[in-house]
Amino acid sequence: MQVTMELPDQIARQWGETPDAVGRHVMEDAAIEGYRAGRLSQRQVGAMLGLDYWQTEAFLARRTVPVNYSAADLAADSATLEKILSKP
Repeated sequence: MQVTMELPDQIARQWGETPDAVGRHVMEDAAIEGYRAGRLSQRQVGAMLGLDYWQTEAFLARRTVPVNYSAADLAADSATLEKILSKP
């Protein structure tokens, strides 16, 4: 989907000098906000920005975005690992 928006030039220049640069920065900011709010997964952030898993990890780390990984996620992953390791 393509989305078009109008910004005052003074504000747009805070994100870049060209329309492509401005669009990229606005998309990055939207991806980060969506991830922080729990509306986007890490995989969706990567797809939105054209990044693979590790590039997405690095992007989020550079922008100091905490990983969305709860205690329940850890418990579920631990249970899965325990199940896998206990198989003969």
